[in-house]
Amino acid sequence: MPRPVLGEQRPLRIARQGSFFAGGTWDQDSDTMFGQMWVQFQVPAELAYPSPVVMIHGGGQTGAVFLGTPDGRPGWSDAFVAAGFAVYVVDLPGRGRSQGHDSAPPDRRRSSAAVGHRVARAAADPKWPQATRHTQWPASDGNDADVFEQFYASQVPSATEPTRSEALARAAGCVLLEMIGPSVLLTHSQGGPVGWGVADSRPELVTGIVAIEPNGPPAHDLRLIGAPDWFEDAGVARAWGLTRTPLTFDPSTADETELRFVRQPAPDGPGLAACWLQAAPARTLPHLRGIPILLVSGEASYHAPYDHATSRFLRQAGVDHDFVRLADLGLRGNGHMMMLERNNLEIASCLQRWITDHVPI
Repeated sequence: MPRPVLGEQRPLRIARQGSFFAGGTWDQDSDTMFGQMWVQFQVPAELAYPSPVVMIHGGGQTGAVFLGTPDGRPGWSDAFVAAGFAVYVVDLPGRGRSQGHDSAPPDRRRSSAAVGHRVARAAADPKWPQATRHTQWPASDGNDADVFEQFYASQVPSATEPTRSEALARAAGCVLLEMIGPSVLLTHSQGGPVGWGVADSRPELVTGIVAIEPNGPPAHDLRLIGAPDWFEDAGVARAWGLTRTPLTFDPSTADETELRFVRQPAPDGPGLAACWLQAAPARTLPHLRGIPILLVSGEASYHAPYDHATSRFLRQAGVDHDFVRLADLGLRGNGHMMMLERNNLEIASCLQRWITDHVPI
């Protein structure tokens, strides 16, 4: 993946823009709909790439996370449109403008302290080894109260039934691609499993996947507990390895109980968590094979200790891909919300270059 080459943000010249809903199921008893997904789109006047980019947000978020930064700079959506990509930004079912009867029930919102520690202020009380390297949060000079308040205002409740929430999002995502055609999926965090699931269900409609710190690590959750041990394993959260909903494995498996996971005897290096991988012989993921995939990890994020485990799981399952740590490109100090951080447009430039170099035209 090349280092960023970025000039001034180009002006937006729009041919078409609007919004619509994708998916949704009727409840015949109450004559209401649930599971529908709101989609906002912009098509540039000079379309440079045939595959639209579908931006899928993470937990506690809506599509607003791609539209602009909390300190008022352009977001990834504008950056991609200015570079000639058609962009579709979604609110996953049950979030933001995708409300509906019997959508996955929301949880209470996380406190500002909990959210702030994960995305903006971890260095003050580090729970993972890389946390002290975080320098890219806007106004991270200590005067970030207004910026963080603007970010926290964007937070929405997450679902108490994550498997059902993932299933609804996966179904709506498949319908969206049936409507707009083959597309690149740009996913973030909890949106990552949605992307894996859509690609598994409709691989012919996914021309590429850019997975920004996808929900993980595989199989078991990881608790971040601080020094000196830093990590401890939790229970199985993603019974299909990468997802909570079924994936197509070869040899096939009737249900998730047939999958077996084993823990690395030792982690790959300092500051990294041990990986949970499939027990040998590992099954492959045939529907993901052949799709260009980029997995991106920030230097200071709470994902930094374990995103390599997602990469290892994919390779073990026969899925070739690129795994890039931003620090290796000279992009230092990024946390989990890199699309909002000071160097967000430099990162966007890298992602655009990867897509143009790897996704077939």
